[in-house]
Amino acid sequence: MMHEDNGKKRFLIIGLIIAAVIALGAAGWWAYNQFMSPDGVKKNQYQAIFLTNGQVYFGKLGNVSANYIDLTDIYYLQVQQSVQPADKKDENPQVSLAKLGSELHGPEDQMKISRDQVLFWENLKDNSKVVEAIKKNQGQ
Repeated sequence: MMHEDNGKKRFLIIGLIIAAVIALGAAGWWAYNQFMSPDGVKKNQYQAIFLTNGQVYFGKLGNVSANYIDLTDIYYLQVQQSVQPADKKDENPQVSLAKLGSELHGPEDQMKISRDQVLFWENLKDNSKVVEAIKKNQGQ
C-alpha cells in the first residue's frame, strides 16, 4: 500500500512539473509575441524606416510581409531653408518633425511600403530625440 502512495505522489509531482514547464513556455511565447515580432520589430517602440529615395519615416511598423511593410502613426523630417540667407551664418536648414496627414492631398495615417523600397529599419529607443519629439507632439 505504501508503494502505491509513493507511485501516485511521484506521478503527481512529474505531472505538475510538466504542466509548469508548459505554462512557462506558453507565457514566454506570448510575451515574446507581444513585444517582439519574428522579424526583430519591437512592437512597443517606434521604428525608423529608411527608403531607397533617401526619405526616412518614423512610426509603428506593423505587418511585415515579403512584398510590403505596414507603417502607422507616421512622422517624417521636414527641412525648412530660407531661399536667400541674410548672411553665411544662416545657411543651416531648420529641421522639424511633421505628422503625416496634414499635407495637401490629405493622406490617412497609414502606409503600405514596398519592401523593394526599404533599405533597412531600426527600433528607436524611448529616449531618442525623435521619440521625445513624437511624444511631445502627441501631448499637444
